[in-house]
Amino acid sequence: MIKLESYSPFSTLTASGKKRLREGLVSRHSASAAPLLFKGQQISGAYFVLEGRLRVYSLAPNGTEATMYFIDAGETCVFALNSLFNDLLYPAWVQAESATTLAFLPGPLFRTLFAEEPVIRDLTVRTLSTLVFRLMAELEEVHSFKLNQRLANLLLTHASSAGSLAMTQQQMAFHLGTTREVVARLLREFVALDYVETRRGVSLIRDVAGLRRVVSQS
Repeated sequence: MIKLESYSPFSTLTASGKKRLREGLVSRHSASAAPLLFKGQQISGAYFVLEGRLRVYSLAPNGTEATMYFIDAGETCVFALNSLFNDLLYPAWVQAESATTLAFLPGPLFRTLFAEEPVIRDLTVRTLSTLVFRLMAELEEVHSFKLNQRLANLLLTHASSAGSLAMTQQQMAFHLGTTREVVARLLREFVALDYVETRRGVSLIRDVAGLRRVVSQS
């Protein structure tokens, strides 16, 4: 099983830091799509993804979801860190995108490591910086792109190197803050142009240049 110590910067902790980590670390496993954190929840520690992926999202009064950012393997949730250090309630919702294994560091343990280990302080600062850039990119996309451009960009930026995106239409809709019916209509347009091929739960990119042209439309 993958251990937190295999990820930087935990692999470079001092001997005493690694001992504290082994004594206080808690591993958790979440099935796909299972909710993990809720808006208004009290946060009692720091969460690090060992395997899988988490989606942090907002929820409008009408029930529409919109992805704020993803947390991939080796990353942590900055909202949880902010809530932990500032004694705030969690400001969003979190669910597993796939079967996910987490390392949970209780608050007292993470605060001790933060105080004693420079690499943990560096991790926290870098995590905050990364989130700012991710959120700025999402905001820019929401305000400057049409929905078909945002869908094309989602396909281009989240597909595998083989051009495959394993997301259902509903998951795409959640990410874009729209409905499955709208995503289905836009995908049909892309299919008609031979830009993508759709299968159950998977979209395959057939024409990268075509999707890029959609994104660059003024």
